[in-house]
Amino acid sequence: MTKGTQAFGGRKNKGHGICVRCGKRSFHLQKKVCASCGYPSPKIRRFNWGAKAKRRTTTGTGRMSYLKSIPRRFKNHFQEERV
Repeated sequence: MTKGTQAFGGRKNKGHGICVRCGKRSFHLQKKVCASCGYPSPKIRRFNWGAKAKRRTTTGTGRMSYLKSIPRRFKNHFQEERV
């Protein structure tokens, strides 16, 4: 019985698949729960001890298609388009 190179050849069953919400290969196929984001729980899984993990997924790391226009609209007191 070896514990090294030969033993790794038998590892062919996947325990995790792709998560619908976060896109990582962290969705446990038997438990049906994502190890990374906690899907299907409505709240995103995050902890204070994982400061780097929070930094990767926090506001500002994506497109911010709605939020990036807020400062400009705030400056104009959120006025609507006038004719």
